[in-house]
Amino acid sequence: MFGSTPRTRTTRTATALVWLCCAAAGAGLVGCSEDPEGSEGSRDSDGAKPAASGERDGDALLTGTEKIDVGGRSVNVSCSGTPVPGRPVVVLLSGGGDDLTKLAGLQQQLSAKDRVCSYDRLGQGASDKPAGPQTIATTGEVLTGVLDRVAGGRPAVLAGHSLGGLISARYAPGHPGRVGGLVLMDATSPTQKADLVREIPESATGPAVELREQTLAILGGRGPEKLTVRDGKVRSAGDIPVEVIRHGKEYLAQVPEYGPGLERAWLAGQRKWLALSERSSLSTAENSGHHIYADEPDVAVRAIRRVTSRAATGAEPKE
Repeated sequence: MFGSTPRTRTTRTATALVWLCCAAAGAGLVGCSEDPEGSEGSRDSDGAKPAASGERDGDALLTGTEKIDVGGRSVNVSCSGTPVPGRPVVVLLSGGGDDLTKLAGLQQQLSAKDRVCSYDRLGQGASDKPAGPQTIATTGEVLTGVLDRVAGGRPAVLAGHSLGGLISARYAPGHPGRVGGLVLMDATSPTQKADLVREIPESATGPAVELREQTLAILGGRGPEKLTVRDGKVRSAGDIPVEVIRHGKEYLAQVPEYGPGLERAWLAGQRKWLALSERSSLSTAENSGHHIYADEPDVAVRAIRRVTSRAATGAEPKE
């Protein structure tokens, strides 16, 4: 989190919200469907499956943690589990300020039945720092490079937490040949800036002032990922299976005066993600705060396995 923030109870609550909404410690939120630099990232030009690479080209199966080259930058990747014929690889995307180790427990559980990978974005963990400002397009290029290596040109299931969920959701519509399904775990709202400015006005006082200022700074790209964020509408990714999971413990309501409004805005943001697909669903992790994969890992595991099965067969699996 923000190391310079005084550790009072109210400021810890405010700082936690910055982590939640804006990729803590300055990582930033990603994605704007109206981004003039490329809208949803480096879109595959013809919408077809990308050229085969990685495992399908005969490269050694990446197992454990390894750094790979993506566009001249070193990206830290971790993979585990055995490929299952007909089932897509699962790729986990962590929240802002987190590295891939945060999802290690989830990856271990999932890899008992599926091939699962995770990676550090530029500016995260053991990956290189970004060479300059990042956009949804450049972040998408890194994700494409990772998928080339671990998915071998086949569609993958993207499962993202918080900022990682937003990145996944912004990437999918422009890359139909690469994404077979999505699981969004308390993903950052597609209208995060507007939500914040509406719920915490410029005239705000108390802990909300710091939260507002830090969040807007992060949205402006002043963080380790140097990722600038603009709000945008949710674009359709077709009929891929999508599960949206929101937190059930309303901890945002603890922010003095503005908390209830922030909770309502967060729920509205989760509902907006349903526009991603005709096969979208929204559920609540009743006993979870923001970190659903840690609070209720079984909820996350079941959702990811359901989506992976649907992406593989197009059928509704039995629990």
